[in-house]
Amino acid sequence: MPIVREPLDPKVSQWHFLAFHLRFLREKAGLSLTQCGRILNVARSTVSNMEAGRLRPHEGHLVKLDEWYGTGELLQTMLWYARMAHDPDWFGQFSTYEQEAVSIRTYHGQAVPHPLQTEAYTRSLLLAGSPKGVDHELQERADRKAAILDREDPPDLWVLLGEGALAQEIGGFKVMADQVRHLLEMVDECLVLLRIVPFSAGGTRGVDGSLQIIRLGTRDVAYVGAQCGGRLIESPGEVREVGDIFERIGAKALPESDSRKVIEQYLGRYA
Repeated sequence: MPIVREPLDPKVSQWHFLAFHLRFLREKAGLSLTQCGRILNVARSTVSNMEAGRLRPHEGHLVKLDEWYGTGELLQTMLWYARMAHDPDWFGQFSTYEQEAVSIRTYHGQAVPHPLQTEAYTRSLLLAGSPKGVDHELQERADRKAAILDREDPPDLWVLLGEGALAQEIGGFKVMADQVRHLLEMVDECLVLLRIVPFSAGGTRGVDGSLQIIRLGTRDVAYVGAQCGGRLIESPGEVREVGDIFERIGAKALPESDSRKVIEQYLGRYA
């Protein structure tokens, strides 16, 4: 007997609400997963993953289904609301996007972003927050970092780093010396394109917090940081706005060669 999966709870999030109705409309129309896949020109497993909330549909999928079911633009509108709403499980989806990224553009003003961190630097940041569960959190971050950098075809990393991240003495001089040295090694190995936003740049849009734009195969998504969590952005218009902010910050960043000199100066300070 085939395993009958219970439908998602539509009250959990807008994404679950959409996935629930994808299954409801398919079953109401008497379509199998395979038949629905033929409508969308995707595999049966893809339809199953959409209905299980493991894979988020693209707008083109929902245009076809709205037409097939005669639902006007209902599913497309539900997608819009899902992209705009806060998703309680946003971080799990964000991590998945990082693993699938073609490129990642990041700005951080106060700390080195996690793919560029040494283990000691990460541990010092975690201990500054709370000593509870540090080893578990450290392993999770290491796994997340490996999923980005250790792929056969890792994403292009474009990082704008505020000088404050170099000046902030996380973990003391030895930890910072190793961290700054690690940044130079990553630059030399062409693992990251790193540019420094110097103190002399004055005010930038970066004062509002960190941000990240992830390029996937067919679209971009974005993330903006905040205390006690952040926000995953999937609405194309908002993603473009975040991209514009990244470009404005980048306009005040130093060229790569001058950025390296600044990093070397801090290495001399800590070493």
